[in-house]
Amino acid sequence: MDVLLGDQVLPPNDNFKYLGSVLHKEGGIDADVTHHIKSGWLKWRAVIGVMCDRRVLFKVEGKFYRVAIKPALLYGSECWALKKAQECRLEVAEMRMLWWICGRTKLDRLSTGFFRNKLRVAPIAEKVREGQLHWFGHTRRRRVSAPVREVEDLVVSGSIRRGRLRRTWADLLTLDLRALNLSDDLTSDRRSWRRRIRVAD
Repeated sequence: MDVLLGDQVLPPNDNFKYLGSVLHKEGGIDADVTHHIKSGWLKWRAVIGVMCDRRVLFKVEGKFYRVAIKPALLYGSECWALKKAQECRLEVAEMRMLWWICGRTKLDRLSTGFFRNKLRVAPIAEKVREGQLHWFGHTRRRRVSAPVREVEDLVVSGSIRRGRLRRTWADLLTLDLRALNLSDDLTSDRRSWRRRIRVAD
């Protein structure tokens, strides 16, 4: 069915933007990841005078990156079911930024750990996992009457469905809980939960 705006027929579109995220009709997140990588680079360009200024301490530049640029990359990532390729794209974008902050390039052949230690920046994949576990704990502590969609029983039971072509958010969350030796009953203590899932920058 055609959608009209005045006399103009709007072309069909598989993606639409809602509250800062790009949603796809099939539930994929490729467009959303691309959008937030671009948003991160826009933030970067807006403050490039500070980030590439050699008079600014690396410690300060790292903190500025963590509070001003990284949130743009990770906005909405609490609900992402990241594939390895998408995770690599985020990692590549972040490492390019860190190289530029330190005035280095790939030709210097320095490890990623060198830049992360120098700027005190945790891997972006670990921050995504921290955000997802934080959101999971938040939903588990909510009141029964709160208007939030139920967390799938799959996560609570700790089982992973077999035979799927695409891993869901719940599947990834179950793997993260197992990797960190956590269970959903630990979410009741907010402070303890935050301490267990925290990734130090």
